[in-house]
Amino acid sequence: MRSMTRYVDEDLHGAEFRECDLTGARLIGVVLQDAVIDGLVTNLVVNGVEVSAYVEAELDRRHPVRVLIRSEDPADLREAARRLHAGWAATFERIRRTPGIERRSVNDEWSAVQTLRHLVFVHDSWFRRCCLGSTELFTPMGIGPTVEPYREAHGLDLSLDPALDEIVGVRAAQAAELEAWLDEATAAQLAAVAPVPDGDVWPPYARGRSVRQCLRTVLNETFEHHGFCVRDLDLVEAQNAG
Repeated sequence: MRSMTRYVDEDLHGAEFRECDLTGARLIGVVLQDAVIDGLVTNLVVNGVEVSAYVEAELDRRHPVRVLIRSEDPADLREAARRLHAGWAATFERIRRTPGIERRSVNDEWSAVQTLRHLVFVHDSWFRRCCLGSTELFTPMGIGPTVEPYREAHGLDLSLDPALDEIVGVRAAQAAELEAWLDEATAAQLAAVAPVPDGDVWPPYARGRSVRQCLRTVLNETFEHHGFCVRDLDLVEAQNAG
């Protein structure tokens, strides 16, 4: 990645930085009002105050499931999975009350349907492949990385346009598979090195991680994308009401 450009006395009003690496960025003497920062944020100093810990504590207060996801106790991880799947089930019902909303998107984000298809891929890659050691092809409807050679590989078919109920059915089966596995998982199993099969299949950087770390990726993705989905459903409904 090329080095960061230096901006001096520039008007960046309304600028959008998407999928950018801003590590080490310095914003000096700036006017930053009504701004939104959404991503992996650590060691963020604002006017001399390191604010990351405050943000993380507030997120944990709003979403206690985050604490369960970080736990090393299998019982906590089981409860985290249960809460996450229950939250998504409620969101499915919300979507069904407004037919068509599942394909609406705002601010260039994924629609609810695209988000769910991505979680199908996350389960296949980070759970089945990394936690179970599966070498099976991924579910064709899944949506993975946009980069080659992973964009449409290992069974993915981006030409598909599955209906909401079909996707929800796949996600329900995946949730049941994960919860059944967690019912039997022990602390020793979770601490073991993930049985990632050989081969250039996503995720390429999982090898050497523990099973717990790979599982945590699945749970984190399930949590984060639910938040994104609910956020955007709120925006779409606000547009409809406007």
